[in-house]
Amino acid sequence: MENIFKNILRITIIICGLFYIVIYLSVGLYDLNLEGINLNLKSNHLSEQKKIINKDTELMLVNYEYGLDEEYKPKDLTIPNIEFTDEATDEEKHVSGIIVKPLEELVNEAKLDGITLLGNSGYRSYKLQKKTYGSRVMWEGKESADDYVAKPGFSEHQTGLCIDITNEDRYFVKGTKEADWLEKNCYKFGFIIRYPYGKKHITGVEYEPWHIRYVGKENAKSIYNNEITLEEYLKNNHIYGGLNE
Repeated sequence: MENIFKNILRITIIICGLFYIVIYLSVGLYDLNLEGINLNLKSNHLSEQKKIINKDTELMLVNYEYGLDEEYKPKDLTIPNIEFTDEATDEEKHVSGIIVKPLEELVNEAKLDGITLLGNSGYRSYKLQKKTYGSRVMWEGKESADDYVAKPGFSEHQTGLCIDITNEDRYFVKGTKEADWLEKNCYKFGFIIRYPYGKKHITGVEYEPWHIRYVGKENAKSIYNNEITLEEYLKNNHIYGGLNE
């Protein structure tokens, strides 16, 4: 009986040891792969980045071609007086000071119309974007990640001029009353739907009804009325050249 007990104990120890090794190696490989992705991103960032157009202004352009360096941080980062989701981190509750008042006015006006809008993700540093993108690549693959998550340095969230909006159901898609209201009204407060439907060939990003970007009331009204993107607006007004030429 004693020998049987010792054998069972020995087998149990071996199994636990093997399980530990597998978990350890898996975590190690994940870290190595993620680090590899980050190293590649850093290399790509240095080679692909173009000089930012209208830097530190409401018409600053950040997209798949024009990127910010790792140290860039917007001025006057502030937490607006709006309700955020529980998922939003403290960092993501911040936005650039210039959009605080317009954002608060937008959310309050929506509430008067019976629409509840919640902040979900505002400012994201280069470091946080690198983590977000790397994790998405690891779990869903690079192709899927590239459709919805910008590479670090190429995300508008680093500018502090944009914010992702959601509703109480966390289901913010075209056809919901919240998404439809935002699309029809955000320009009145200086915001645009940054990645409109059918414009991926220009913006490089799939349709995102929840992602609004501050450009100022006059610019937003023109972009909305002409049903164009920020890239097209800047190009049409000769504010910059070269894109898609």
